[in-house]
Amino acid sequence: MGTPGEGLGRCSHALIRGVPESLASGEGAGAGLPSLDLAKAQREHGVLGGKLRQRLGLQLLELPPEESLPLGPLLGDTAVIQGDTALITRPWSPARRPEVDGVRKALQDLGLRIVEIGDETATLDGTDVLFTGREFFVGLSKWTNHRGAEIVADTFRDFAVSTVPVSGPSHLRGLCGMGGPRTVVAGSSDAAQKAVRAMAVLTDHPYASLTLPDDAAADCLFLRPGLPGVAPFLLHRGGGDLPNSQEALQKLSDVTLVPVSCSELEKAGAGLSSLCLVLSTRPHS
Repeated sequence: MGTPGEGLGRCSHALIRGVPESLASGEGAGAGLPSLDLAKAQREHGVLGGKLRQRLGLQLLELPPEESLPLGPLLGDTAVIQGDTALITRPWSPARRPEVDGVRKALQDLGLRIVEIGDETATLDGTDVLFTGREFFVGLSKWTNHRGAEIVADTFRDFAVSTVPVSGPSHLRGLCGMGGPRTVVAGSSDAAQKAVRAMAVLTDHPYASLTLPDDAAADCLFLRPGLPGVAPFLLHRGGGDLPNSQEALQKLSDVTLVPVSCSELEKAGAGLSSLCLVLSTRPHS
């Protein structure tokens, strides 16, 4: 079936959602999050969109902000996309479940096959799902349960799907990510290292690993550009964020590093994988 990472196809589109004023007030879907600097958060979000469009060459689709959805910009939790299939998730927080509606519509308009979760016992946040190119790992966390993981397996039957226990408040993608087609990057916390060890036991495919000083730095996006002959990109925390981890990422020689800051958005629980949805194949017109 080829080598690890082949399934991480060439990207064509990215979907983001604007930052509403309600996010800055700390409303955070009733989560009691700290207030943040709205202008700075919007600047960070704008720079992210610019990097996706101009640096990575993706067609950027931006949903407008909705004041009733303070955590709407974290749309990475609302869908799991592989190929031409989008699994619409069922977020753990009932207050966040309306976020999926606009995302569903956008993905339908792009021609993706939509799969819904009809089981009301299931919870699934998209940032608990890590696709390596050959298989899925689903974090069993505060946010995602066994039934949610089973639905990922039912939806993407061409790939192995394994569950990984996640301790603490994090999502799986907040602890580890793909730093290349064959490289898993992970934070240095006990939770992150336990997750990586569990993945190593569960997989039949050998992956190299790189440990970063900061868990948040492992929440990165490995992306193959749509243009032939262009090296893959790694979108990662930068711009003054997590400098020790930025230095460690220089060891990844097979990717073009693209730094972006989200230190203000992080106060609302955002990581890079939560701030955008990337389509890894060209959808049907």
